[in-house]
Amino acid sequence: MSKPVPFDAVREFEVDGTSYKMADLTVLEDEGLCNLDKLPVSIRILLESVLRNVDGETITEEDVRNAASWQPEVPDVELPFTPSRVVLQDLTGVPAVVDLAALRSAADRAGEQPSIVEPEVPIDLVIDHSVQVDYFGSEDAYERNVEMEYERNAERYKALKWAQQAFEDFNVVPPGTGIVHQVNLEYLGRVVHDRDVDGENWLFPDTLVGTDSHTPMIGGIGVVGWGVGGIEAEAAMLGQPITMKLPEVVGVRLTGELPEGATATDLVLHVTEQLRDVGVVDRFVEFFGPGVSNLTVPDRATLSNMAPEQGSTVSVFPVDEATLDYLELTGRKPEHIELVREYLDAQGLFGEQEPEYTETVELDLSTVEPSLAGPKRPQDRVPMGDMRTHFRNLLYDEFGDELGDVDEEAVARWLGEGGAGGNAEGTGASTDGGTVAEPETAEAPAEPDLGELTKRVSVEMDDGSEVEIGHGSVVVSAITSCTNTSNPSVMLAAGLLAKNAVDRGLDVPDYVKTSLAPGSRVVTEYLDASGLLPYLEDLGYNVVGYGCTTCIGNAGPLPDPIETAIDEHGLWTTSVLSGNRNFEARIHPKIRANYLASPPLVVAYGLAGRMDIDLEREPLGTDDDGEPVYLADLWPSSDEIHAAVHDSVDTSMFEDKYASVYEGDERWKGLEAPTGNVYEWDEESTYIREPPFFKDFPLEEPGVADIEDARCLMLLGDTVTTDHISPAGPFGPDLPAGQWLLDHGVEPHEFNTYGSRRGNHEVMMRGTFANVRIENEMLDDVEGGYTIHQPTGEETTVFEASERYREDGTPLVVAAGTEFGTGSSRDWAAKGTDLLGVKATIAESYERIYRDNLVGMGVLPLQFQDGDSWESLGLDGSETFSVHGLDEGLDVKDELAVVAEREDGSTIEFPVTAQVGTPAAVRYVENGGILHLVLRRLLTE
Repeated sequence: MSKPVPFDAVREFEVDGTSYKMADLTVLEDEGLCNLDKLPVSIRILLESVLRNVDGETITEEDVRNAASWQPEVPDVELPFTPSRVVLQDLTGVPAVVDLAALRSAADRAGEQPSIVEPEVPIDLVIDHSVQVDYFGSEDAYERNVEMEYERNAERYKALKWAQQAFEDFNVVPPGTGIVHQVNLEYLGRVVHDRDVDGENWLFPDTLVGTDSHTPMIGGIGVVGWGVGGIEAEAAMLGQPITMKLPEVVGVRLTGELPEGATATDLVLHVTEQLRDVGVVDRFVEFFGPGVSNLTVPDRATLSNMAPEQGSTVSVFPVDEATLDYLELTGRKPEHIELVREYLDAQGLFGEQEPEYTETVELDLSTVEPSLAGPKRPQDRVPMGDMRTHFRNLLYDEFGDELGDVDEEAVARWLGEGGAGGNAEGTGASTDGGTVAEPETAEAPAEPDLGELTKRVSVEMDDGSEVEIGHGSVVVSAITSCTNTSNPSVMLAAGLLAKNAVDRGLDVPDYVKTSLAPGSRVVTEYLDASGLLPYLEDLGYNVVGYGCTTCIGNAGPLPDPIETAIDEHGLWTTSVLSGNRNFEARIHPKIRANYLASPPLVVAYGLAGRMDIDLEREPLGTDDDGEPVYLADLWPSSDEIHAAVHDSVDTSMFEDKYASVYEGDERWKGLEAPTGNVYEWDEESTYIREPPFFKDFPLEEPGVADIEDARCLMLLGDTVTTDHISPAGPFGPDLPAGQWLLDHGVEPHEFNTYGSRRGNHEVMMRGTFANVRIENEMLDDVEGGYTIHQPTGEETTVFEASERYREDGTPLVVAAGTEFGTGSSRDWAAKGTDLLGVKATIAESYERIYRDNLVGMGVLPLQFQDGDSWESLGLDGSETFSVHGLDEGLDVKDELAVVAEREDGSTIEFPVTAQVGTPAAVRYVENGGILHLVLRRLLTE
């Protein structure tokens, strides 16, 4: 390596007769720069990256000193991080490919070789986000769904195949293989790289960024990786270090072990709730302590997967013997496993660690109880025994004012914690150490008739059968998402519960849409080997695809009669899924309440057919003899689960299924993709269009200037997610995106989803702020992508208003509350904001990825001072907004002034802080975005 690694830190390292080079962290300790044992593991790994990548320009010796200066009270310094690889999924990967193609087109127009735009780190893209659950509950569901997937997405997939041949070290994992994070965990993750760099063999830690917020799942095997927007990932691909503030690190000390009846899913819901309360946004999380050894590596990965729900950037476990055993189980080569051990041991990174942390959180695993989370946030944990009361209170909050003259005592009993129908004594059930004790079978009193609260309607299905549904009916029950399908213990627990249910003669009601979407083909192998897959299929949990499906919003349509009944009667139906996200309208636009749960609980609630049930006291159904069957009768013991894992999961499954991971099926092989270094844009395409970001590209840096007389496009409340800002699911012809497609000859049944159209900026900008559940506080009791155009006062769509403002040359701002942009790492949430003409956002607080994406697009994220909000300041969105202080230039965390002028001429002036935390972020804003900066450098070098 020709780079000038400082402190003579490069040393030769031999493993099994092969000589390597490595950047030796112990040298920094010898130099007195740090005490390695006291540094969190994740900080040591970042430090190694900074040390190894010093080039004297973008990364300097001073950067090494800064990274090594980490203390629990973290110094205010900048860290330039260079990941060793990048992972993409297709919904975010397609726009990344489109941007790279657009950069090449811009270079070509400028008279440069298009190949100056070339990724400098390996890239793996896994196609996993596009398959939808159109067909379910049948043996041919998988084949029919995949066929539909190719019909809808062939053009997008051809663009990805073009990228695979156009760029070096760009690999695509075809559809029908698995979910990106599970494939990453089971196959792509190396823990340690042995890589040829400029003709020399080097060893260094596996690190990555990914265009999906659940990238931290790889922390389950000790790899530091996190989610970024596509914009930041593209810059990283092109050799631009990711700049960040040296992070605080929270240590979570685990003790004890999970009790009987509690799963890794229950644990992660507890941790998510706890860390949201602690506050870990922009912080790293590391797990340590004696309880770590009581968690399997898949259990650890389940915890790491939920880092974005916790709010953390990463959630990392130490690499220990259990990690090496997992690498062996999943088919990594013995020589590589030994290399991992030797290298990490030499760097002081192997085995149990107890460094210093900014803050330490304690969690006793034995306190974990069966739980769900919902109805619309992953951090809102609900103990399983409280679900009925929880849901009934939701209904009362929604419909209580409509009850009229009803028996208040009956309502109170109905809302209480007693048994069915408000029996305060219940049916005698109790819990013991997390398991559900067998209830008494005393008959509960009939459910009281409380009008809207207890409404049930009869629905005639397409096959002529009749079902009855009401508030709380489960209409989607989905075993889905890498969070849980990567974990054999919970998947086989679901299979065992299904077997016990079938043996007792139980079935899932006909109105429940059931699905099983494994995160890799290995899951199907071990479910089949265990003999449990047929029982899941008997209950309707047939394999529908190998992808994210319901968790990403690809639940597919509900049966028409069910959707009609929901609309006509205003029903609050529910979904239960083993996923990680349940934001409003994400799972399905017609389902009002969505709950995360372990796979066995997904099956249990599917059998019950409703969420307003107390599974500790009420039966799931009756057996063939008319006897009640309780959850306690079906739940497998931990010994049964462990035996099933031991007997059913083996290395040969992983070796076999990943041997041809990049080949794909005949459909993939038959796609005829474009070739060449420059993508041939099709002006008639409705999927892939050249974005406007780099057309008529000026070489001069635009800089920043005060924003004058801007109008407010959206006035938003708290926890507005990236799903609200840029939805991924289906949309109709009545919305601006649908109208554009209709105008271009696309029929509504061919619309596909917003996620699949991310290569088309025309659709995506029209879909920005267009979630059917988003609420603009400028309007009263209106949901969806609507706003008030000022000064006319006319109500119109967000897109139409932005076009009118653009024609008038009026800049725009968006105001919001706390946790603005929480959720998925959707670069289109920032790209769309930019294309609508928004120059700045003003919020009480931001989620990290969305804030960084805004900066990456040159949109200025501003934050109210503590105690201020648009509401407390008396703003209503009708004002004009001016941002002052930018004419003098922009600095890190700059203090700026906003002046809001009302129609009567009165003004409100308030201070804000620019949420640009590093000098690099300042440069991105000054250049109009990170890719604009990169392109200017490429064209002027």
